[in-house]
Amino acid sequence: MIDLRTLSRRGFLNMSAVGAASLMLPAGLARQALAATPLPAMAEEDAVIGFGHVGPISDEGWTWSHHQGLLAVKEAYPKLKKILEVENIPYSADATRTYRQFVSEGANLIFDTSSNGDFLHEVVKRATDVAFLECNGHITMDNLGWYYLAHWYPTYVLGVAAGHLSKTGKLGYVASFPVASVYASTNAFLMGARTVNPQATLQTIVINSWFDPQAATQAGTALIDNGCDFLFGIMDEAGYLQVAEKRGVWAAMWNTDIRRYGPNSYVSSVIIDFKKFYVDQVAKRLAGTWTPSETLLAMGAGVDRDAWGEKVPADVGKAADAVRDKIIAGWSPFEGEIKDATGTVRVAAGQKMTELELYNWDWSVEGVSGLTT
Repeated sequence: MIDLRTLSRRGFLNMSAVGAASLMLPAGLARQALAATPLPAMAEEDAVIGFGHVGPISDEGWTWSHHQGLLAVKEAYPKLKKILEVENIPYSADATRTYRQFVSEGANLIFDTSSNGDFLHEVVKRATDVAFLECNGHITMDNLGWYYLAHWYPTYVLGVAAGHLSKTGKLGYVASFPVASVYASTNAFLMGARTVNPQATLQTIVINSWFDPQAATQAGTALIDNGCDFLFGIMDEAGYLQVAEKRGVWAAMWNTDIRRYGPNSYVSSVIIDFKKFYVDQVAKRLAGTWTPSETLLAMGAGVDRDAWGEKVPADVGKAADAVRDKIIAGWSPFEGEIKDATGTVRVAAGQKMTELELYNWDWSVEGVSGLTT
């Protein structure tokens, strides 16, 4: 039986094996794969780089952010022979065909920004002279690495702000699927809020989509109707922010700064930025130093909180940023004792969760409802 909770953020149908959670990644970023021989150097004029996306680059969210990384590569390397880009790749054999086409067009480095798992891996195994990187992947091969974001840290900071701003202590969350990134997001958010209000709770509604403005709007409305006065989520659009604006409650977002859809309600967002990572990976491929790695972009270096919303009181932002500063300095808020939603101790007192345990989180902490545990 497949446990959907362990599947990756974007590749809901990704059936790949999850890496061992006991492995500790350095706080900064990457762990190089062992026994990988670098692919040979090549001239910029001969290089073809490919980007495959799950959604449209106009979504102002996840795919838009990856497209900004492509534009950064284009600016840094204007002499590249070609940059290939395909949007709206489905999680099906169509993904395999798309990446095979990239290879047939001469791609030397391919970024799968949507975690296509086995649909991608079939191509990786056959194209051994091509470098591949899978966003939110979980395995490495001689020519395949993975990368993602340590989003649980800025999310924790947003939770601290929510703890200060919520009058009821009832927080709401619009979720895509019951996958690891959602568990990490919901858990970190409530844990941050509970440092201010230990009685705070988080109600989650799963809408089974990453981009569905109508469903997100309905979920946001239902959460507010149930008494939530602060909304958060992991969506690629502004549906529930617009609901929050109309209903006069706070909201925090994901991916980009979209405060214009709810300027009075907007608190902040988990902001993602892949530009430097993409430029660096292309540089390594051209120089002949690229090898597969496991990379989590750290807070302040690929993921962070957005500037505080106009209506957020200065003292709230200051309190949350004090926590952010501690995390950047090396402190981890994910230390036991931590109980799950059934009251069972999952992380013993004094024990810290590793980066891969956070990356592969598959259970809800005490106080979170609405996700399967």
